[in-house]
Amino acid sequence: MIIVCQKPLKRLKINGIALFPFIFIRRLEDRENKILINHEKIHLRQQLELLVIFFYFFYIIEYYYWLLKLKNRDLAYRRISFEREAYTNEYDLDYLKNRKFWSFRKYL
Repeated sequence: MIIVCQKPLKRLKINGIALFPFIFIRRLEDRENKILINHEKIHLRQQLELLVIFFYFFYIIEYYYWLLKLKNRDLAYRRISFEREAYTNEYDLDYLKNRKFWSFRKYL
């Protein structure tokens, strides 16, 4: 389910976020943004595969690992394996149909 949630996402400076089982987007028109929605759906699949709680656990661990190593928030975020998989495949709208279980491991 897609939910428009303007103010909190604007403060976080993000256009969308997947918090299982929802996708929160900042702008109503982003409901039609297939690339953004596909990116967030990839995260929903990752969350499901890791039973949700382990996704967030590994996401935070990996973020802080890269933050300590790179000393840059944006670069640390971009190096997270879950984000790398989502950004690499967000333009492939059929990606989730062919994606193998735990495919994010390729991006570790």
